[in-house]
Amino acid sequence: MKPKPRSHRFTSAFTLLEIMLVVAIIMLLLGTGAYYIVGYFQQSQDTVARAEIKTLGTSLKTYYLNNGFYPTTAQGLNALVSEPTGSPKPARWVRLMDEVKKDPWKQDYVYLCPGKKNPKGFDLYSKGADGIDGNEDDVSDK
Repeated sequence: MKPKPRSHRFTSAFTLLEIMLVVAIIMLLLGTGAYYIVGYFQQSQDTVARAEIKTLGTSLKTYYLNNGFYPTTAQGLNALVSEPTGSPKPARWVRLMDEVKKDPWKQDYVYLCPGKKNPKGFDLYSKGADGIDGNEDDVSDK
């Protein structure tokens, strides 16, 4: 006996509508996931900036303990890397860092001495993601 030939009329397959529906659901899930990942990425950049500011602050306090004063705003954070040439000259300068890193947004950290918020000390902060000084996205160690 010969087997009956199969009819190709009733083969099961996905319709274009079903495929498009699955693709749309996947895109929706990916979009939602990306939204949350971007939020975590921005939060991690703030955390990195705060950690680096604390490290720089500790080095500045060590500079103060060695010399009795903080570097001036003009001398800047580079006074932690290379001996300042301008006045006031540190009596006991020691290299405290190999380099001064930029913030996570590739900007220089802002260092003011004497500070506006800390007139007896210094202000140290990042301008944040937008790079504009003095608004709500500025990052400090507090």
